[in-house]
Amino acid sequence: MKYDVFGIGNALVDMEFKVNEAFLDEHKIEKGLMTLVEEERQFQIVKALSDQDQHEVKRQCGGSAANTMIAISQFGGKSFYSFKIADDDMGHFYLDDIKENGIGTKNKTGQLADGVTGKCIVMVTEDAERTMNTYLGITAALDEDQIDEEALQNSAWVYVEGYLVASPTAQAAAVKTLALAKKHGVKRSVTMSDPNMVNFFKDNMKQLISFDLDLLFCNEQEALDFTGKFEINEAREELKKFAKHFVITLGDKGAVIWDGEQYINIASHKVETLDTNGAGDMFAGAFLYGINNGLSYEEAGNLASLASAKVVSQYGPRLESEQVSEVKKQLA
Repeated sequence: MKYDVFGIGNALVDMEFKVNEAFLDEHKIEKGLMTLVEEERQFQIVKALSDQDQHEVKRQCGGSAANTMIAISQFGGKSFYSFKIADDDMGHFYLDDIKENGIGTKNKTGQLADGVTGKCIVMVTEDAERTMNTYLGITAALDEDQIDEEALQNSAWVYVEGYLVASPTAQAAAVKTLALAKKHGVKRSVTMSDPNMVNFFKDNMKQLISFDLDLLFCNEQEALDFTGKFEINEAREELKKFAKHFVITLGDKGAVIWDGEQYINIASHKVETLDTNGAGDMFAGAFLYGINNGLSYEEAGNLASLASAKVVSQYGPRLESEQVSEVKKQLA
């Protein structure tokens, strides 16, 4: 196989800020969730941050699945990412950054479409919770044309971002990706991405998860909302109807994995949490890298748990190369 994982998702330039809860209250921003906004609303928030002398902590190419593909690459795997960006400054920044991280793509300078590249304001409060306001821009028009079937066919896994359910064309692209994976015998994985995606686009999410998935990623709240259960043990039993294997992340309680035969409890790591942005993306990336490179589900879960702990103890959704080496060394 040429690639460990073929991913498809939104392409967003992440702009991260440290804020206090008063700022969220003042500007009526719902804490802890990803909210889709219009460009003008996003501009107003950035201006308000600037007026309060709040400066960007980090700017990186992002989007949930992009962070996961980069995590796979950082650990030594090979990933390919399908996405849509515009021929503007942010689009060129995004393309340069994704390539610098060793990710394969069919996007090329000089062949980008007119439009506005999507952006995500990530606001991190003192309790390390991340709140996102996203203007999708041209990524809302992601469609089947962005799928590189040859790259998909030469991948061991596909990984579909749940945020795609918010756009009709992106939903169609996600469904086509899973159908092509089934056709070519490529293993299929999906992440639910966010409780809002489950609650507001449940029928679309069910369509993705109807593909008899090999692997499903979700957090505790998403599992409860999707299954309609009030207790996580009931929710995880219900999820067996939708996927052969699944991972439920539980925040500071670790994670639980269904490996098809038994539940595996994965311990968390005690760290000082600064920023939860990207924790789930890193968990998925490290886990997919692990199971694709000789690790058992339990070993991959332990790798993913430690990598996620490293991520939340800093600002931004990625690790530096030295941190990746530390994670591998600690688990060796």
